[in-house]
Amino acid sequence: MRRRFYLGLFLLHFFLVLTVACHDTFLVLAQCDTLLPGALESYWKKGKQLTAAALGQTLPPSNPLGEILTAYIHSTGVEGGYGFFAPGVPNSYKLVFELHYGDGRIEYELPHISGSATGVRLSTLLEYIGRTDYDPLREVMVKMLTYSIWQAHPDATTIRTVFGYIEEPDASEANKGKQESYKFLYAYDFRFSSPTTRSKTP
Repeated sequence: MRRRFYLGLFLLHFFLVLTVACHDTFLVLAQCDTLLPGALESYWKKGKQLTAAALGQTLPPSNPLGEILTAYIHSTGVEGGYGFFAPGVPNSYKLVFELHYGDGRIEYELPHISGSATGVRLSTLLEYIGRTDYDPLREVMVKMLTYSIWQAHPDATTIRTVFGYIEEPDASEANKGKQESYKFLYAYDFRFSSPTTRSKTP
């Protein structure tokens, strides 16, 4: 009986590891950043959707099964370190803070980095934010980063945080002279000196 129990746990854990690995692979393939034919994109997207469903990512946030799966995956570290297939250079996510003052002044700030290790952690965090589909979670993470900027500028009345990414041209586009371009994704307005207000630009 005990052996069956341990075998069941092992099979469940192995299934989750394999599913996370497949999901990360399908995620890259669905972005068409590989040498594989673009006609296969629909299959990669279906694979991404199936693996996301198997991991409970399509369940409502309040669903107990989804909460248990998410807690287990994060507590065991299954969600990280299994995206082996990385054939292309990823887009670089960027965060810009637009600080508004009572006298009408506007200043711009970038996230503060104290060292190379912090830069790596920040890049990882921005990548995680960019891949997060759940808007309330994304807003909380952005707000935490914005709060650290407000602490350095407490006289700012409003801080607009703009999240986007730098899209790099592929080899053929670069040969034609195409330059990198900035792509806007989200913008959030925060006011820390009074109850927080929020606005999102789609």
